[in-house]
Amino acid sequence: MGIFAIGDLHLSMDRSKPMDVFGPEWENHAEKLQSNWNRVVGSDDLVIVAGDISWAMRLPEAVPDLQWLGALKGTKLLIRGNHDYWWSSVSKVRAVLPPTVHALQNDHFTWDGRAVCGTRGWICPGEEGYESEHDQKLYRREAGRLRLSLESAARQSPAEIIAALHFPPYNRRNRPSEFTDLLEYFSVKLCVFGHIHDSGRDFIFQGKMRGTEYRFVAADGINFTPLRLI
Repeated sequence: MGIFAIGDLHLSMDRSKPMDVFGPEWENHAEKLQSNWNRVVGSDDLVIVAGDISWAMRLPEAVPDLQWLGALKGTKLLIRGNHDYWWSSVSKVRAVLPPTVHALQNDHFTWDGRAVCGTRGWICPGEEGYESEHDQKLYRREAGRLRLSLESAARQSPAEIIAALHFPPYNRRNRPSEFTDLLEYFSVKLCVFGHIHDSGRDFIFQGKMRGTEYRFVAADGINFTPLRLI
């Protein structure tokens, strides 16, 4: 019962949003994802999908992408990304998910004695582009959602807590944030995130910080292959 993670699938089964415009590595990326996923993931494994799942704008339009995801091996656990505009209320999302796919929001998911927590996140103070009251509002709201998720897990006293965000939980200078403070307070040992592409990957910190191990899992940064965590 292993645990894997991958983010930024950017699915578009109706091909209304071809990804090869973003570079040759994205050509036929769904086919690469499917092949690599089913090669490394077993039916008894969990895959955390760290946001930016589908390009759909409305929930009914996302259903083909979610069904495609459901047909892959393993149990899938989704968190929302900044491009997941189709993700309305979590109850509506859960109502259309295939049996092997689950959505995480303000709560936790238990797997083999471990708890998986998470939220979308947002750009952190000190990051380029963080300027407006709008950014501050979203940053604080997402920190509150992460706290709710972690508190939900802590009440169950799991053997270990794993966290997943879409955005990196720190800025490119690796300064502490409300996200990293929460991960440290709840003794989270491992946190995965995605969101960053192209040259931005050169600034990503990976490794241990204040007791938490951070790993980058955007699909194009890990060769479109789910990364084994546990």
